[in-house]
Amino acid sequence: MASLGKKSIIFGVVGLLLVALGAVLVFLVPVIMKQQVEKNVRIDPSSGFAYEMWRDLPVPFFMSIYVFEVMNPKEVVLGEKPRLEERGPFVYRERKQKTNITFHENGTVSFVEMRTFHFDPERSAGSEDDYIVVPNILVMVASLMARDMSSLSKFMLNSAFVIYSQQPFMNRTVKDVLWGYSDPFLDFINTIMPDALPFKGKFGLFADFNNSNTGVFTVNTGVDDISKVQMVDTWNGLKEVAFWNSEEANMINGTAGQMWPPFRTPSQPLEFYSPDACRSMTLVYEKEASFRGIPTYRYSAPDYLFANGTDYPPNEGFCPCLASGVMNVSSCRFNAPMFLSFPHFYNADPGFVEAVSGLHPSEKLHSLFLDLHPLTGIPMNCSIKMQISLLTMGVSGITITGKIKPVILPILWFAESGYLDGPVYDTYYNTLIVLPIVLDCLQYIFIALGLCFILVAAVLPFVNQEKFCLFWSSNKKKFDENYDITKDQKEKLTASNGTVLLEAKL
Repeated sequence: MASLGKKSIIFGVVGLLLVALGAVLVFLVPVIMKQQVEKNVRIDPSSGFAYEMWRDLPVPFFMSIYVFEVMNPKEVVLGEKPRLEERGPFVYRERKQKTNITFHENGTVSFVEMRTFHFDPERSAGSEDDYIVVPNILVMVASLMARDMSSLSKFMLNSAFVIYSQQPFMNRTVKDVLWGYSDPFLDFINTIMPDALPFKGKFGLFADFNNSNTGVFTVNTGVDDISKVQMVDTWNGLKEVAFWNSEEANMINGTAGQMWPPFRTPSQPLEFYSPDACRSMTLVYEKEASFRGIPTYRYSAPDYLFANGTDYPPNEGFCPCLASGVMNVSSCRFNAPMFLSFPHFYNADPGFVEAVSGLHPSEKLHSLFLDLHPLTGIPMNCSIKMQISLLTMGVSGITITGKIKPVILPILWFAESGYLDGPVYDTYYNTLIVLPIVLDCLQYIFIALGLCFILVAAVLPFVNQEKFCLFWSSNKKKFDENYDITKDQKEKLTASNGTVLLEAKL
C-alpha cells in the first residue's frame, strides 16, 4: 500500500506541474508572439531574415501593361468618337532593391529603392515589337501648351510639325511607346520650351522608370516604437509636397507602400505615399480573407479616392477637377494634361466611358486589392491597378489637330502584382503561423494531460483498495465452496506455524 501512495503522489505532482506549465503558456504565448512579430518586422540588421527581405524583396513581382490602340485615328481627327481596342498584357518582371541605406540616431533609416524591369514573353500576350497606333503625346502636349501662345508661336509649331513629319497619332512599337524612342521633334521642343519636359534623349511613358528610383525615403525603423515602423518621416527631405492646393492634399502620410505597422485592426485604413501619383493614398478594409493558409484582411480603394471636390470635399485640394473618377496629375507632370484613374474608368462618371468606344469597366478585372496579414502588417498578395489617360482636343491655330473633340483618352493601364512565395513564404509560414499554432496547442495539451494525471492520482488509491478487497473475497469464496483440497494438498499449502500460504499470498 505504501508504493501505491508514492505512485499517487508522483502522479499528482506531475499533473500539477503540467497544469502549471500549460497555464504559464497561456500567458506567455501572446508575449512570445508579440516579441517574435516585433523582431521580424522592425528594420534592424540584427533581425536577419526580416531585414534581408525588406532590403531586397525576394518575391515574384510583375507589372502587366495593357495598351489601348486607336482603331480610327483619321476619323478622330475629323471629329468622330475614338474607337479603342485593348492590347496585352505585356508583362515585365519587376525587381526592387534598396540601396544607400543609412540609419539615423532618431530611429529612422533612409534609402533609395532601385527598380528594374525585364520583359517576360511567356506571360505576355504579344511582343514588345508589336506595332500599335496611339496618340502622339508630344504633339498633343505641345499643341495644348500652345493654346495661349501668339499666332507667331503657333505658326512656328505648325511648321515644326511639317518639318519633323509629326501627326496627332503615331504607329510605333510597344517598346517605343513604353520605354522611349528618339525623335528630333523632342529636341526641337526642348529648344523652344526649355525644361518644359523631363525627357531629353528619348521620350516614353515609362522612360524614367527602368533602372531608376522613386526618390529618397526616410522611414521609422520601429526599434523604439513598433507602432511607427515603416511610417514615412520624409520623402526627398520633405515633410509635405507642393503639388496641390491644400495642406491636407500635400501631406505625406502612411508608409512607402510595401509594409505597414503590425497588429492591425479593421478600423485602421492603409495609408501610403506614391511618388508616381505625387500624393498619399488610402485603402480601406473590405473583408477577412486568406492566402495559402495565412489569415489576411483584404483592403481596396474607396469610392471617393478619385472623386472630385464636389462629391468628396476633402479632395478639393487636388482640383481643378473634372467629373468624379479621374485625377488631374498635370501639376506634377510638367503641366502635361495627364490623368489618373482606375482601368476602363471603373468607378468613374459614366460620361468618361461613353466618350469613347471599346471600354468595359469591371469590378473583377479593374479594381485593386491588397491582402495584408494583420498580425505583421506584411502584404501577402496584391494587385494595384491604374490607368493613364491624356486630354486630346483640337487646338485653334494648330492645323494637324483638326476637329478632335475634347476627350480624356485612355492610353494604357497597368497592374503591379506580387505575392509571397518560395522559401520566403515557407520561412514566414513556419515562423509566424505554424509556431503560434503549436504553442497554442501545447498549452491546452499540457493542461489536459495535467488534469488527467491529477485525476489518476486522486482515484488510484481507492481503485486499488477496491480491487484488493474484491480479489480477496472472491478467491476466499471459491476456495471454500468450489475446491475440494486433499489432505496432502493442504499440508503443502500450510506452513509449520499453521499459516495458509495461499491466503497469505492473496
